[in-house]
Amino acid sequence: MAQTIPHIELHMDDLERLAERARQAPLSDDDYATLKAALHTLGYVAQLVEDKSVTIARLRQILFGASTEKTRDVLARAGVSTEPPTGDAPTAGADAPPDRERPAAGHGRQKADAYVGATRVDVAHPLVHHGERCPGCTKGKVYMLRDPGVLVRLIGQAPLAATVYQLEKLRCNLCGEVFTADPPPGVGAEKDDATSTSMVALLKYGVGVPFHRLERLQANVQIPLPASTQWEMVAQTAAVLQPALDELIRQAAQGEVIHNDDTTMTVRSLAPEARGREEDPDADPDPEAIPRERTGVFTSGLVSLRDGHRLALFFTGRRHAGEHLARVLAERAADLGPPIQMCDALSRNLPKPLEVVLGHCLAHARRKVVDVTPSFPAECRHILETLREVYRCDEEARTAGLTPADRLAAHQARSGPLLADLHAWLTDQIDAHRIEPNSGLGQAITHILKHWTPLTLFLRVPRAPLDNNICERALKKAILHRKNALFYQTPTGAHVGDLFMSLIHTSELVGANPFDYLTVLQQHRDALAATPAAWMPWNYRETLAVTAAA
Repeated sequence: MAQTIPHIELHMDDLERLAERARQAPLSDDDYATLKAALHTLGYVAQLVEDKSVTIARLRQILFGASTEKTRDVLARAGVSTEPPTGDAPTAGADAPPDRERPAAGHGRQKADAYVGATRVDVAHPLVHHGERCPGCTKGKVYMLRDPGVLVRLIGQAPLAATVYQLEKLRCNLCGEVFTADPPPGVGAEKDDATSTSMVALLKYGVGVPFHRLERLQANVQIPLPASTQWEMVAQTAAVLQPALDELIRQAAQGEVIHNDDTTMTVRSLAPEARGREEDPDADPDPEAIPRERTGVFTSGLVSLRDGHRLALFFTGRRHAGEHLARVLAERAADLGPPIQMCDALSRNLPKPLEVVLGHCLAHARRKVVDVTPSFPAECRHILETLREVYRCDEEARTAGLTPADRLAAHQARSGPLLADLHAWLTDQIDAHRIEPNSGLGQAITHILKHWTPLTLFLRVPRAPLDNNICERALKKAILHRKNALFYQTPTGAHVGDLFMSLIHTSELVGANPFDYLTVLQQHRDALAATPAAWMPWNYRETLAVTAAA
């Protein structure tokens, strides 16, 4: 996965003041992180500038991101019209203009059913009751309608609320014995309950709110929650939830399709400047398996598809995505065949020496064509519109709910001939010297032809996906943390983050409530330790119902 530069609002005046502070006193942690991010950005931009194949447009896209990569918009930015000539029927690859502009997603009213986590209050009519005489006509009888009237009211509150119980204390004036009232039922002596830790973990590792920001927010509502306290809460709870993560890893190893990729991450104690100091004993359980010359730190994302469920795992350290995948697959049942692996074409994503059915990401190959479309509009249009038809076929198969075998047959019937013609056309562009092999498009075509077999795995193997986008989206959890918190302090902190991100994102992928899931696991920690397979995000509600009935 391409490196993403964290966005920091910083001006030259800020850097000059930072440099002046460095002359007078040692840098604070925040100043150090800011200076290090600025140096990394400068070094990364310098590397891109030295690469002659990187255009100014590509440089801007890497640093600031592309708005969209839809075929219609990519061709429009390159000055290529996708409208068919007047009087002609629309081409198969052309996008039909919409009849009306659709509103952006997420900008409309929400139905009452969308507020699943809301408290629901039944309000009875004060004067009219079911079965009584109608007060209007005085002749008929009123009856209860199936759909009640609905009023949704939103209230504001602190992310973590607090209740202060003032326990009455009485003392005998003769013997001096003190009598203290008992707390209400269900209120223990501990300061934090399961819901508070779940909220801190969800804010930190689910939506990217750093501890220090939550500390300031809680101070603003006069319910203090120091960052150090937040860390203690999640660190202690991580040990309780470890059986759930271990089981999640075991089940992910049995998946039919496994996606993997990685992104850069910073762990302060694993930084190159810390290599000379004594290594953290928790840095890695098998340090000799990692070359000493490797200085990079990564967060690897893994998404496994098993029995209709999608399981997400995150691992942070010096290992690459393929090495983490190999350790996960070590727990795969011996009677299962090799899984389908979807990744980009980097060799570090492969789980050596384990066997997999390898598929490469078609979106990565397509992106190389998108990047050079302004320079080769006609040729790129042919490639992009062909791939658009392949994606359209896959989307129609998904919408129709086709079985893996029927989806494979649909791709072989529709996508197969298109891709066969595209392969012949790409080969001709290189062999007939129609495209300079060292040009941007030539390199993109060479990449596609070199990896043609894994790129078209979906034409031969049922369930084989087209791309690795599901893993790219999962890694946004780690990227969001890197953008907001900048780094982990130690490998222990990184492991806590990986654990909560894995449980939270898996809950999101299977449609469970992450907050409720984390809370229930803490409340049933003994049962979780005994039978972790019964407390996965997709079945914990059934287990909870059985437990309550017993």
